Amino acid sequence: MNTLAVKAYELREHTVDIIMAGGGGHIGGDMSVMEVLVSLYYKQMNVAPDRTDDPDRDLFIMSKGHSMEAYYAVLCDKGFLDYEDVKSRFSKFGSPYIGHPNNKLPGIEMNSGSLGHGLPVAVGMALACKRDGKQNRVYVVTGDGELAEGSNWEGFMSGAMFGLDNLCCVIDRNRLQISGSTEEVMALEDLKNKVASFNWNVISVEDGNDIDQLNAAFEEAKTVKGRPTCVIANTVKGKGSPVMENKASWHHHLPNEEEYKEIMKDLEDRKEALENE
Repeated sequence: MNTLAVKAYELREHTVDIIMAGGGGHIGGDMSVMEVLVSLYYKQMNVAPDRTDDPDRDLFIMSKGHSMEAYYAVLCDKGFLDYEDVKSRFSKFGSPYIGHPNNKLPGIEMNSGSLGHGLPVAVGMALACKRDGKQNRVYVVTGDGELAEGSNWEGFMSGAMFGLDNLCCVIDRNRLQISGSTEEVMALEDLKNKVASFNWNVISVEDGNDIDQLNAAFEEAKTVKGRPTCVIANTVKGKGSPVMENKASWHHHLPNEEEYKEIMKDLEDRKEALENE
């Protein structure tokens, strides 16, 4: 049994309940990015709730900040936040638990959600760490639709210019955005060669919802010297239930009661199947 694969489905259930309690959320991207977050927070990154000010901690930016509900689920499970408090106050007036990252909360390094900002800031963080002689790493997760923002490509250009081999950008390549297919809205392919042309090391993960494939990619990225790495995680939007999977209409959607029951049943069934492997 792959315990982290099971964990990803457990946290999907928590994510759906946070969305239901708050009355809305970006459920499709929450589901697609979950294994990326689990791989980073449970296997790869040097972070802990009792060391949020540790100068040697790894740094993480959720540039696709609209997937905050999945991020909440992970931060709660890792002990940075309290799950019941988040669920009861998410998206309520005056609550710090808003629909995008809020760096007033423990464990969150940067406010994000205005798309295209995360990678350039991550470049600055990685450059500062390099110049300070630190050995920590900087990770940033972007959406694929987000890559229509030109500031990302400035980030790719400068990341390579400064040889930031302590920087890893993960693209949640689920091929859908709020208005439809990325290839119809603003085509990205051949994405691997596009990013590589900026002198980045690029690793394309065939199944970006597979924990083992992701961990292998992140371990490979740590061995690369002299340039940053981009991990293209080929994921499924709405991963976990046929009710949501590969449907642009679920970019931001509040399940009705019938949909909620079906989604939670599907998630539980997949979790149990993984537990029995």
